[in-house]
Amino acid sequence: MHIRIRGTAAATALALSALLPATGTVAAAAEAPTAGQESGRVGVEYFPDHRGEGARTDVPATSPHAQSAPASRQRTGAGDGEVVPIAETGPTADRLDVTIIGDGYTAAQQEDFLADARAKWDAVTDIEPYKSYEGLFNVWAVQAVSQDSGVTGDPTQDVTRNTALGSYFFCDEIERLICVDLDKTKSYADKAPATDLVIVVSNSTKYGGAGYSGLAGDYGYDGVSTLSSDNAQSTLIAAHEMAHSIGLLADEYQYDGYGAYPGDEPAAANVSKLTADRMAAQGTKWADWLGETDPSGGVVDTFEGGDYYEYGIYRPTANSIMRSLNTDQFNLPGREAMIAGFYRSANALTPLRNTVTKATRFTRLSVELADLGPGTGLSRPQLRWYVDGREAKQARGRTSVVPAALGVPSGRRAHMVTAKVVDMTMAVRSAEARGITSNSVTWTVKG
Repeated sequence: MHIRIRGTAAATALALSALLPATGTVAAAAEAPTAGQESGRVGVEYFPDHRGEGARTDVPATSPHAQSAPASRQRTGAGDGEVVPIAETGPTADRLDVTIIGDGYTAAQQEDFLADARAKWDAVTDIEPYKSYEGLFNVWAVQAVSQDSGVTGDPTQDVTRNTALGSYFFCDEIERLICVDLDKTKSYADKAPATDLVIVVSNSTKYGGAGYSGLAGDYGYDGVSTLSSDNAQSTLIAAHEMAHSIGLLADEYQYDGYGAYPGDEPAAANVSKLTADRMAAQGTKWADWLGETDPSGGVVDTFEGGDYYEYGIYRPTANSIMRSLNTDQFNLPGREAMIAGFYRSANALTPLRNTVTKATRFTRLSVELADLGPGTGLSRPQLRWYVDGREAKQARGRTSVVPAALGVPSGRRAHMVTAKVVDMTMAVRSAEARGITSNSVTWTVKG
């Protein structure tokens, strides 16, 4: 069953964004408004340095630079709100649906937006584990026609442009923070067939972006990432922000002066209160990866500092994309959590015969297996068939079977025939994550 990205990650991120300001001081944290309150402000994450660590603050949910009406009257063949599929890999019910919206593109520039949207998605899916699992995503581009070309605050704060979503640098006086009007963004995102996550591509070469989270209650999808269209480093912002929602990953950076972690053991897979010795003894969190050489550099261990705190909490590696944008690598525990998230939120297996309709021993049952993507060999899906919980090994790998050939006997008793994708990837080791990295469909079969 497809599980939309709603609720769990959103609630966690919402609480954090309310508590953690960009300044990193406890006093300021107590005064920070909570996203969704009457203040009209929401929590965002941003990266002031294109090769540095992130920070959090609260920003207005609206934008003073959003145009009041569509600019479609200017259009030259490009319709405001038109939806163009960038990658349509399967039914929306079985996929993670990403909606990319352009801002600061005039009617005459909509082809430029589509090219930028494709380029940005290609760049995200050049990063593992997105690369090995891109077949679990549908991607929709929604054309938003702006009155003006470009983005407010580019190149300097005094530059103002009237655009569909009101993208602007210098949001809350922070130069590299790109904010948008969230209601305007939703009006375009709702035009897509389905939306789990939103990426706003703002028409600019200047580095910048942001990640909004905790939006599900008001907007129906968990997160919005903003980034500049023609700055390569801004792509990493989207890759990082999507990981909060998909992999339920925590940030691995900390604020100077923020002190010791005060809470219980975090739910996120990539931060822990346990030292390496205690983790290994308990066989929990990333115990299965301890000592392994990591793609982000060095080995997996417990490095103090993460989840915004300096002491009493540990991350798996010295660096990763969840700590800083000077790398595009997820560490091994982060990759594992992402892969589990892909299967938790999407389905690699689609039945070609409705599972609620009656089937007999001689009814052909067929499924479609997602073409996950080229990757670097992380994904290793294997299709298996089961009768009443026992595998029919002779049918392994087949996408179409007849129940009688699987061993379903004749008679009045009903039997359960299940098709199951089991991902044998070596990138997953923990029993908990392994239990998530499969999808299945089941039919009731009578003789």
